Amino acid sequence: MPIRGFDDLFRAADARATRPVVAAAGGADPTVIGALRIAADRGWASPLLVGPGAEIRATAEAAGIGLDGLAILDAAAGAMAAAAVDAVRSGRAALLMKGRIGTPTLMHAVLDPETGIRREGRVVGQVVLVEIPGHGRRFLLTDTGIGVRPKLASKIDLMRGAVAIARSLGEDRPRVALMAATEAANAAMPETLHAAELQRRNEAGEFPECRVQGPLSFDLAYAPDAADKKRVVGPVVGAADVMIFPDLLSANLTVKAIMYTSECRFGGILMGTTAPVVFMSRSDTVDTRLRSLALALAAGGASGTSGA
Repeated sequence: MPIRGFDDLFRAADARATRPVVAAAGGADPTVIGALRIAADRGWASPLLVGPGAEIRATAEAAGIGLDGLAILDAAAGAMAAAAVDAVRSGRAALLMKGRIGTPTLMHAVLDPETGIRREGRVVGQVVLVEIPGHGRRFLLTDTGIGVRPKLASKIDLMRGAVAIARSLGEDRPRVALMAATEAANAAMPETLHAAELQRRNEAGEFPECRVQGPLSFDLAYAPDAADKKRVVGPVVGAADVMIFPDLLSANLTVKAIMYTSECRFGGILMGTTAPVVFMSRSDTVDTRLRSLALALAAGGASGTSGA
């Protein structure tokens, strides 16, 4: 069955029997407070807004958002990333949310070898769920926000992590596309050789939890009619559940092009951490933050493992 969309994830979050604490690093943001206000009212989570307390209260007041049921962890701007990560590491919170804080600052705290929440031996990467209702398509993309140019071993770990999330979203044996600018292996394009190698290993019985094909261009991974026109066949063409990109440049440009030019819904989290991390842009809307939180709640432990 196809991976679940956000309507299903919202229904699942509404039906939750528990309210895990979510620590928002950089809580002085109206979209962060607004999203967590809705999440608290719907029973999804118990919010913990981390940052300068006076600034958080002033932001909420200016936005007309009540703070009843939303706790505040007062932390200076330079310390709020560490404070939020420590809340997760110590067990006072079950999830971490990126609020109004720069990615490098938050990731420094997440990846700190002594005080961070990186899962030992795991590659940390961002995975985004994109849903395009008009085409009936839902798929995961990675790594769209962290790793600059992952080596083959890192791609395998990212693939296993994304597959684990896809499985947690209802697809028993996800179809994985190894992305490139062409469907032909080319020695001048190392990513195509990596893709061909991973397909070969999958066909030999490795990674039995998924079906792997590559290299594939975006049109071949996404659109069945492109596969027909190019006369390319395989278990993944036109139906990828997971897209693994060769580098941050191609992944980030692709996901943002989709976000800003198509009628779609999206949300993102980190994988490879010891707890789910709601992770998107500081410019995100309330809706995107809610979708990302619903994805984190649904993925649960899958976002913190490589599926190995």
